[in-house]
Amino acid sequence: MEIKRVEITEEAKKVIDQLRERHGPLMFHQSGGCCDGSQPMCFEAGEFKVGDNDVLLGEVHGCNFYMNRDQFEYWKHTQLTLDVVPGRGSSFSLEIPLGIRFHIRSRIFTDEELKKLPVL
Repeated sequence: MEIKRVEITEEAKKVIDQLRERHGPLMFHQSGGCCDGSQPMCFEAGEFKVGDNDVLLGEVHGCNFYMNRDQFEYWKHTQLTLDVVPGRGSSFSLEIPLGIRFHIRSRIFTDEELKKLPVL
């Protein structure tokens, strides 16, 4: 069984499908900022410029998911699940006009899972 760093809920997939229809290919970035800066942000693919300080954690529903390297150091022992919740964040993420926002749920990897993960 493949261990993924990022999973996704069915509800989040539906939102991505809706946004992809309107905006085309998408990407996600999770920064290490405070407040809304620590929520996952959805952009048109290439709209957010990733660099050496960003880590590609994987792909969710056809979208690359990046995280700031400093934030990754805190979260490298956790599996993330991309979900959506009601409410409006104050960011530039594409789902905001829909009255929802992407949200991360997390769990700690087991020792066995950690051994199977690639080093990033």
